[in-house]
Amino acid sequence: MKTYRIATIPGDGIGQEVVPAGQQVLQTLADAGGGFAFQFHPFGWGGDWYRAHGEMMPADGLDALRGMDAILFGSAGDPKIPDHITLWGLRLKICQGFDQYANVRPTRILPGIDVPLKRCRAQDLDWVIVRENSEGEYAGVGGRAHQGHPIEVATDVSMMTRAGVERIMRYAFKLAQGRPRKLLTVVTKSNAQRHAMVMWDQIAAEVAAEFPDVRWDKELVDAMTARMVNRPASIDTVVATNLHADILSDLAAALAGSLGIAPTGNIDPERRYPSMFEPIHGSAFDIMGQGLANPVGTFWSCVMLLEHIGEPAAAARLMAAIEAVTADPALHTRDLGGTATTAQVTQAVCARLAAS
Repeated sequence: MKTYRIATIPGDGIGQEVVPAGQQVLQTLADAGGGFAFQFHPFGWGGDWYRAHGEMMPADGLDALRGMDAILFGSAGDPKIPDHITLWGLRLKICQGFDQYANVRPTRILPGIDVPLKRCRAQDLDWVIVRENSEGEYAGVGGRAHQGHPIEVATDVSMMTRAGVERIMRYAFKLAQGRPRKLLTVVTKSNAQRHAMVMWDQIAAEVAAEFPDVRWDKELVDAMTARMVNRPASIDTVVATNLHADILSDLAAALAGSLGIAPTGNIDPERRYPSMFEPIHGSAFDIMGQGLANPVGTFWSCVMLLEHIGEPAAAARLMAAIEAVTADPALHTRDLGGTATTAQVTQAVCARLAAS
């Protein structure tokens, strides 16, 4: 029997509630006779670790994760710690340290969920957004000088490399090629950003030649927001820069009903390092400890984790259980207009898995 080593990093806020729920669901799958087992390795990194040690994770933390098959992550963010410290000290340290350059965010309307776009049918909103996850606007290049003086200056440089753009474009085209519609939209802003984004467009055209069976188009990021709202059926697979996709994927999740249901995979496609899976909803300290967090985004992230480690049948079973639970309005959490608790949704999914 194959045993998978899974690192669990709840992080901050409701991450400390939904990651244990995800672990419970994964364990239920294994116990139900999936032909595999899990070893969970918990890491208590995050805001509390920072208060105790002055850092979000240990300096050698990546070494502790390196031998894992995957990482299940909760959230990074603490109202008492500056956001740039929590993000760069934990989540981005792992993403960049393990070169998880493809951030993949599927979005679709799950059964039973009421969505803001009343004329949007479920089949009209079935997207995958591919976010360049290693450079671009979040490259970390820049600095501040003359702080506190009238001549103070601050810079953040959006850095794109040919190698970085080529590999994310190739990943996105290959992903689109494997989907039924074989359709890719390349998001850009090359009308205003006349250097890096022009290169982005040029490389997209070059890589497109390798995938003649994939239809593709190009959309300015501002126009893309309108297209997502007004013409959702015209979209299938999307590739965008680090910042653009960060924003667009949150819009996509909201259009599908809630940020609480949306998953993410931070993928190293070459499998040199473990990939990391997480819900996109953030730490949500305002509802922490109240049992209100929606665990569906974490469960869907577990589906992506299972697919990545090579357990597609188990992934399909979990996705079917998630959809059966979301189809029941009595099992909707507050973000979906219901009153169900984190524990109730988790128990319902586990019950479905145990019975399947």
